[in-house]
Amino acid sequence: MILVVDATNKEKFGHVLDDMFKLRARVFGERLGWEVTIEDGRERDVFDDLNPSYAIGLDDEGNAVSCVRALQTTGPHMLADVFADILDGEPPLRSASLWESTRFCVDTKRLGRGSGQHSVSYATSELMIASLEAAKRAGVDDIVTVIDPIMDRVLKRSDNAPYDYLGKTTGMGKTAALAALLDCTDERIDRIRAFAGIEGDVFITDEEALALPAIARAAAPKSEIETYCDEQIAAATTEEERLAALRLKAALADKIQAHAKIST
Repeated sequence: MILVVDATNKEKFGHVLDDMFKLRARVFGERLGWEVTIEDGRERDVFDDLNPSYAIGLDDEGNAVSCVRALQTTGPHMLADVFADILDGEPPLRSASLWESTRFCVDTKRLGRGSGQHSVSYATSELMIASLEAAKRAGVDDIVTVIDPIMDRVLKRSDNAPYDYLGKTTGMGKTAALAALLDCTDERIDRIRAFAGIEGDVFITDEEALALPAIARAAAPKSEIETYCDEQIAAATTEEERLAALRLKAALADKIQAHAKIST
């Protein structure tokens, strides 16, 4: 199930966004070895400060297991401002009907193999469907996405092959990057649905998401000790003090989660 988080509802889903940034750190920093900025176990960049739209896949508990980010191409975006070498001298495409899709990833540790609902394959296809449907509903005709050769193969295996590419393949840390174009059409969406055997609505509403256990726990009022930890983090004057406060808060969260599992 996919939750869309953007400027209109991000205040309600701070925990989900935090979980998503941790997922991105694990995938892009640890597993893929991309040259990304990771702080406190979270991967963020300047484009996350531009109020993008996120499609975030949630498991039954409310944990983030997949995500993708969408940005308008009329303003700053990665292909224009970070991966301009891919364009090989050509100007970046800019249009209100063209979105850029980046940071597509799936949690291979939480999800299994095969094609079932809790598999990597299902989550990947569900996220593709959601990103295309969300864009189409917003009046977007095409998506440009910066991907690596592995993701390019995933798109093709899922019957979601790009209809064209921009510029050239160029180096990106330990791997390569290329820019692919996808049309947001019913035909493309139907092909992915048929490949994955996914029927019905893939989205979850805000109200349904807020009722999921992990999200509901995060939204509960803070205890006095949690409030104390946050105050210590904010008041830290050295990196050592800040990290110590973060470790204390993380240890507390682990104990609370373990207690909740025992209680249920």
